[in-house]
Amino acid sequence: MKRKLIFLDVDGTLTQPGGQEPPESALRAIKRAQQLGHRVFPCSGRNYKMMEPLLKYGFDGCITSCGGYVFAGDEVLQDCPLTEEQRQRIVTLFAEGGAFLEMEAKDAAFIDEGAKKYLSDSGRNRDLLRMIKAVWEDLGPRTMEEYDGRPVYKMVFVSPGEESIAAAREELGGGLEFILHDFSEPDCIFGEIVNRRFDKGSSARLVAGHFGCGMEDTVGFGDSMLDTGLIRAVGTSVCMDGGSPKLKEISDMVCPSVDDDGIEWAFGELGLI
Repeated sequence: MKRKLIFLDVDGTLTQPGGQEPPESALRAIKRAQQLGHRVFPCSGRNYKMMEPLLKYGFDGCITSCGGYVFAGDEVLQDCPLTEEQRQRIVTLFAEGGAFLEMEAKDAAFIDEGAKKYLSDSGRNRDLLRMIKAVWEDLGPRTMEEYDGRPVYKMVFVSPGEESIAAAREELGGGLEFILHDFSEPDCIFGEIVNRRFDKGSSARLVAGHFGCGMEDTVGFGDSMLDTGLIRAVGTSVCMDGGSPKLKEISDMVCPSVDDDGIEWAFGELGLI
């Protein structure tokens, strides 16, 4: 059996959104796959600090911040924060547009306190609220006032509409990608801002090159539009049941949800265990 590189999105794939504990079935499958010589990498939008509770499970490395910070074993393969000019312009333009930001450094996150009004609005989309709560409450960010100048790799935002982020997209869209999640609503947009210099897919290719592995021998799992680059890049792609309909359309396989032992099922179907 040829050894594979396996890339696993985290929120909604390896764990419940915001969760820190994969199901036992997933951990069992990952351990068995590693015993057979495969290498397994979480591939997440979370920053390094947010990933720390999961790294205790013995992964072979990790793609964090959508590829902004990537490591394999003890070796850092990519360290690419936003420029300070990009960070400042996003903060200014979002404030002028009435949108709310969370800035994610490698080891901390900083949130605009105004976003909390969205958490308390019971009329919002349940999936949207769950994701916002996971990112902006359960994972413990600091306030924007506490920002201390450390490099920022990615931003998450909530906006009362696309018009609130239009100026930022027009000015900065050449270098930054503004990704809107499928469960956004017209009057409550939830999305992420990442550097166009990388994505999960290019980062998977970087890891594969490091190990001398062809992309035909890579497998990627995801559930949201943030995983599009990964799904398009890998040799075999898997979307979780309950994931984005658009992502399912471009994936090779749809597997059961994280709650229904989907990772273990897919590993078995693909001959990884």
